[in-house]
Amino acid sequence: MHQNVITEQLTDAGRAIEHDSFAVIDREVVSHAYTEEQWPVVRRMIHANADFDFNGLTDFHPGAVRAALRAIRSRTSRVVADVEMICVGLSQPRLAHFQMTTHQFIAEPEVIAQAKAQGTTRAVQAMRRAHEIGLLEGAIVGIGNAPTALIELVRLIHEHGVRPALVVGMPVGFVSAAESKDLMALEQEVPWIVIRGRKGGSTLVVAAIHALLGLAEAAELR
Repeated sequence: MHQNVITEQLTDAGRAIEHDSFAVIDREVVSHAYTEEQWPVVRRMIHANADFDFNGLTDFHPGAVRAALRAIRSRTSRVVADVEMICVGLSQPRLAHFQMTTHQFIAEPEVIAQAKAQGTTRAVQAMRRAHEIGLLEGAIVGIGNAPTALIELVRLIHEHGVRPALVVGMPVGFVSAAESKDLMALEQEVPWIVIRGRKGGSTLVVAAIHALLGLAEAAELR
């Protein structure tokens, strides 16, 4: 079997540490209810935070992984994030292999001005901006910080027919975080991966997307 190259650590030592870490996780997880395609995503999320609670808290739309791999391998998709941290955290060489770009609008002057004028959050206006310029269609949308971004994305799905390829909805926090993810998980037409409850964060979105990139490279090597 061919081994991944693009989506692996760049040195032998780095690869060994990462693979050993995955092996530890596999040994310590007594059982899980995830499919063969879902488990690598959850395992990498556990690896990113050393938190085994994500075995159970992570939930998948039935078509989430397949939809993500189609989008990634199409080489026409992109990542739209709620915050810059996700864009910075993602491996640029791995994205470049699949001709994927990253986009976030949270700090744009126009977004800030609109948020102030309309009494909304910057995250809401950033999602609207991404929709206005056509970036949400067929995109992998990663939300790790702002519950209001996820709530707005659900509204855009319902009211404007927006159809991302996948929503990685993992905002962290105490105000509307759990509720926003529960709302996303009601969607049937748009695939999603969410973390139930208050836990989440940009690091986990990055981990999930890196896992999906790894699965996409493995699929190409078969």
